Amino acid sequence: MLHSLSGRAESAMQARLLTVLRDQGPLPRTALADRLQVSRTTIAAEVGRLSEIGLTQETGPAQSRGGRRSTMVALADDIRFVGIAIGATGTTVGVTDGRLDVLRTEKVDCRIDMGPDLVLRAALDHVRRLLDELGVERPMGVGVGVPGPVDFGRGVSVAPPLMPGWDGYPVRDTVSRELGCPAVLDNDVNVMAVGELHAGVARHARDFLFVKIGTGIGCGVVVDGELYRGVNGCAGDIGHIQVRGDGRRCVCGNTDCLEAYAGGAALARDATEAAERGRSAVLADLLAEHGLLRACDVGTAVARGDLAAATLLRESGQRVGEVVAGLVSFFNPGLIVIGGRVSGLGHALLAEIRGTAYQRSLPLATGNLPIVLSELVDAGGVIGASRLVSAEVFAPAVAT
Repeated sequence: MLHSLSGRAESAMQARLLTVLRDQGPLPRTALADRLQVSRTTIAAEVGRLSEIGLTQETGPAQSRGGRRSTMVALADDIRFVGIAIGATGTTVGVTDGRLDVLRTEKVDCRIDMGPDLVLRAALDHVRRLLDELGVERPMGVGVGVPGPVDFGRGVSVAPPLMPGWDGYPVRDTVSRELGCPAVLDNDVNVMAVGELHAGVARHARDFLFVKIGTGIGCGVVVDGELYRGVNGCAGDIGHIQVRGDGRRCVCGNTDCLEAYAGGAALARDATEAAERGRSAVLADLLAEHGLLRACDVGTAVARGDLAAATLLRESGQRVGEVVAGLVSFFNPGLIVIGGRVSGLGHALLAEIRGTAYQRSLPLATGNLPIVLSELVDAGGVIGASRLVSAEVFAPAVAT
């Protein structure tokens, strides 16, 4: 089990080698030499050094193809990363191995508006429990995603509309200090996009968009297999693109933002209004039963044949589809993945987004464009956060 791994790649070659083993699994030394386009002698030396510092291990001879058999190389069995995916209404924490396979996850019931001290304390308490259960003294790194703008370089949130008290809070440094390992902080949508790139429906895509529909709405942008954050880390903030509306005010202070009509909080508010004004008997029953309505209750009402709920879902999907159509025309992606809690409304919502996006985009851009639902659910944030910090850990300590 992991006790105090502190090794780190010492060169760019070692970093590339570790990344290949993370993404592709155990490989023979000969295959590593071919993929990295270096000599077998170089690979043998680099693997030997990485084994000494506890990052790789040899797992026996490779399958024979005639002649002398090569040796299989893998990431060390005891590498562990932590992913913390903080949402507006709850948090998911998890532990992965070096290949980012999820070993254990746990949900934490806390709202982002409780403030950074309480939310991070609750998340870290659950992380420590998972690490204890797995026999891990200290992870190699921890990645954190939060539902708001982030200064990636400084590891802090910047004026997040949904996160009172988080502006400028040293999230990255706090988590790093508490767990005694390197940490990274990024926007939750970026983290989920990276999760899709590594283990989701986008793992074979090079240029794609990940659209998260939760309490807020955002978009992760992946270009040529790499996350694109923009100059100030604000790329993909589509929740505040203006859409057709009635002047509804958004939490950001502007009016007619997409998020104000199609986000989870907006759907819950509109569903509550429909229930209270007698437009939906099904939503009224759900409100009486639960005491409040959530976006998922709209899906429940639609499944029961409620017309008012179906209208809410249709209008929400169409508004998202209009914005997605604009993204398609601008970016020309090869794939669009829809995720987030509101995407749990399923194929009825997806059909509205697809229909509007296809109708409003040029046929050349959408002729071979899949728009699909994410299959990772809560694991996506944990995997993505772990991958981001793995890149930090596997990067050479000193550039060479």
